[in-house]
Amino acid sequence: MFLEQFPQDGKPHGWIEVICGSMFSGKTEELIRRLRRAEFANQKLLLFKPRIDNRYSEEKIMSHNGSSFEAIQVDSSHEILTHWKKEKIIAIDEIQFFDDSIVDIVNELANKGVRVICAGLDMDYKGKPFGPMPFILACAEYVTKVHAICMSCGIPAQFSHRKTKQEEQVMLGTKEEYEPLCRSCYNKIKHD
Repeated sequence: MFLEQFPQDGKPHGWIEVICGSMFSGKTEELIRRLRRAEFANQKLLLFKPRIDNRYSEEKIMSHNGSSFEAIQVDSSHEILTHWKKEKIIAIDEIQFFDDSIVDIVNELANKGVRVICAGLDMDYKGKPFGPMPFILACAEYVTKVHAICMSCGIPAQFSHRKTKQEEQVMLGTKEEYEPLCRSCYNKIKHD
């Protein structure tokens, strides 16, 4: 369980929270839920997303269910620091798409007393760790792994199966390109 309020003892208490899982598991929905609670408590926050993710909106993050929250698009992780004006909460969606410097950025912010909330895929379509995510998971204080429902058998799913033949690691998509699968159903499909 993680704290959603900062202790009032005058010390900087920063930490890193990670919300991870497969496609369609509710990562962005959970991120938005946490941000709405902080917003209700009048906590200053900023939300960032990588410029590459423009599937639904350029100025918002949007869950597959249609929930949204205002976001700042950035091209690189270092841009986050240029926007930061001592807000106590920094949130980053689709963190797997950022460059490797994002690990240093989230640690720097947490060390300065910021609650950093990251959301993203922990594995790519081949079931391999995705981008900087394993390093962020390793240094996070709190990790929440959310699961989708397997489109084949109906049990909890943790893999994002790509239904197209494209092989590049980064390929944005929706239900037409991806489906969540459990380990058993995923392993029935050959991925080289």
